[in-house]
Amino acid sequence: MNLELVLPILIPLTAGALSLALWRSIRLQRALAVVSTGLLLAAGIWLMRSTIEQGFLVVEMGSWPAPFSIVLVSDVLGAIMIVLTGIIGLAIAIYSLASTPRGHEKFGYYPLMHLLLAGVAGAFLTGDIFNLFVWFEVMLLASFALLTLGGERAQMEGAIKYVTLNLFSSAIFLSAVGLLYGMVGTLNMADIAQKVNSVDDPGMVTVVSLLFMISFGIKAAAFPLFFWLPASYHTPQVAVSALFAGLLTKVGVYALYRVFTLIFTQDVAYTHTILLWAAAFTMLTGVLGAAAQFEFRRILSFHIVSQIGYMLLGLALFTPLALIGGVFYIMHHIIVKTNLFLVSGITFRLLGSYELKDLGGVYRQRPYLALLFLVPALSLAGIPPLSGFFAKFIVVRASLEASEYLISAIALLVGLLTLYSMIKIWAEVFWKKLPDHVPDVSRLNGEVKDRNNWAFYLPVVGLAACTLMIGLYGQPIYVLAETAADQLRNPQLYIEAVLGGQSK
Repeated sequence: MNLELVLPILIPLTAGALSLALWRSIRLQRALAVVSTGLLLAAGIWLMRSTIEQGFLVVEMGSWPAPFSIVLVSDVLGAIMIVLTGIIGLAIAIYSLASTPRGHEKFGYYPLMHLLLAGVAGAFLTGDIFNLFVWFEVMLLASFALLTLGGERAQMEGAIKYVTLNLFSSAIFLSAVGLLYGMVGTLNMADIAQKVNSVDDPGMVTVVSLLFMISFGIKAAAFPLFFWLPASYHTPQVAVSALFAGLLTKVGVYALYRVFTLIFTQDVAYTHTILLWAAAFTMLTGVLGAAAQFEFRRILSFHIVSQIGYMLLGLALFTPLALIGGVFYIMHHIIVKTNLFLVSGITFRLLGSYELKDLGGVYRQRPYLALLFLVPALSLAGIPPLSGFFAKFIVVRASLEASEYLISAIALLVGLLTLYSMIKIWAEVFWKKLPDHVPDVSRLNGEVKDRNNWAFYLPVVGLAACTLMIGLYGQPIYVLAETAADQLRNPQLYIEAVLGGQSK
């Protein structure tokens, strides 16, 4: 057995169980959270190294051969996502030491965080379409509980919208799985990819592919059913918001990349054209929504939507360069968006509000915090030499090479409007004078005033360093994205790795 393929799921599940056993000791739960997420990151790096060396890793559960067994599969894209899960998990675990109220900790914050990470890792590594549904439901359960911790009115309203749309998405997903199983008689994704081309009714295959597109599009917060995200992501504690912003929607994006490169490639001219225009409208509606907002986390939430559009654009164009750009963009965005939410939490701790009209003077009080904000903010806007510039450059160049000039123009316009939003936050939060009607509350939040200050800043510094490294030393990241894209473009490699001699 390839132990490195099992550990990313086993570690958070074990940590969650131990956290429940340590229910009465918050201090031990905190320590366990940091240690376990550190181990998750180490396991992800081990998995990445093994995957690059071997191309694919496969584990068949229960000693049954594929396609009859449940399999775990790691290709380079899956390994990348596990490493990013470890990075974000560790950053959030450290940040939570200082930011999470004790009331939340006493009601299962850490076990739920571990359960969420296990669901994310399981979704990235499963090779079974029904088990992908199962891991999505694990994430939905944990994320809904995290959203409602504290029981405030805004949280409950956001959670209801969040769970309603995601349950609708899950119902469509399960229906699509049932229809697909009825056509091909298997749930193993490699086996489905091998058999789906032999289905007598190609039109029905296209219909089922659209059901998957709708389901995963909702979970990725793509146009038009994205409104649950900006209605909910700004309501919980900031560590939860940052965890959601970095990872949850990317699972939906990953699922789209997986099924529309491996399984549904029979009618690319139709399905991927729909994805192309969904990407364009996702970019536009997200960035226009952000431009209209004047609350720190709501601006960032709408920008999650707009940036999802760039990732979908890489998949929709379906060229080698576009897929490289899409994978590169996913890596960049997970780091940057998590960091921006963490910075918003520090400004809330300093000034007690997320409303831009009630903020100001942070540059004068904390110039280093202003610098830490500029790194991910300018990267999100695509300013060179930061990671976002190269991510946008690759995707826009791919769209130009595909003669999609209108889409290229939209992508560039969205980049300019993103820069406008980041400048608005900079001007209102960091540069302007603190408004006279707002008292200077440069103090710790009452519930966390005895926590260590370093836990707020260490994750922000670390993620900012990752952003700078991706930008300044982007060649290894590009090569990694290129390897992942090559595997996505050649699904037969995945099929042969999973099925071995049983593949055609």
